[in-house]
Amino acid sequence: MRQFFNNPVTIMLLLFMVYSSVRSGEFSDPVAWFMDKLIILPGIIVGLSFHEYAHAYVAYRLGDDTPRFQNRLTVNPARHIDPIGFIALLFVGFGWGRPVEINPRNFKNMRRDELLVSIAGVTMNLILAAVFAVILGLFIRFSGVTSSTALGMETIPQIISSMLYYCIYINLVLMIFNLLPIPPLDGFNVVTEIFDLRRYDWWYTVYNYGNIILIALIAFNFTSRIMYPILVRLMGIFEGIITAIAG
Repeated sequence: MRQFFNNPVTIMLLLFMVYSSVRSGEFSDPVAWFMDKLIILPGIIVGLSFHEYAHAYVAYRLGDDTPRFQNRLTVNPARHIDPIGFIALLFVGFGWGRPVEINPRNFKNMRRDELLVSIAGVTMNLILAAVFAVILGLFIRFSGVTSSTALGMETIPQIISSMLYYCIYINLVLMIFNLLPIPPLDGFNVVTEIFDLRRYDWWYTVYNYGNIILIALIAFNFTSRIMYPILVRLMGIFEGIITAIAG
């Protein structure tokens, strides 16, 4: 994600979505809600931090020193977490990190290298999901825990198991969400470079209003309808991997 969401229209739409969640009863049990968020917190922090680090690292390796000058060549969450994006992920179910700024003029092959930078974040999320699936499978195998998804846990192994499960889930959500071909998401940059969309006048209009378009699509559940079937299928694959490793 390469542009900030922090503008008045976006914030107003986010507040509307939080209000809708409150009206739906999601926060009727604040203690349970808080405990649930603690379980998914490691996945959010790791997923966002490594996603943005991957953008920075690939840009740097391709010749752009901008991420290094801005101290983004680290997995330190303090360098990558955007406060509003973090809160949105907790309260609304989607979010973003601080976008990594790059200077494409430093690349040897601008279109190719911008494409590589754009796919770096989602590739990292997929790798992390696979790593956590292996870790969870081994943990279940050697700890004897019987459920990786139960939130009514009472034992430390169940808590750890649930945290690992949601590390997989959050990374897959971030990957799928960022691959949507809507500005300012990485997916829009990917299709832009593949099809050289900047040559069309409409591209600039769509790009400039991307934040509002995206938030509106989220608010009316269009993004969820696209993401959910993909997420279910991918989670099924990763749960199969976990089961195979757990024995």
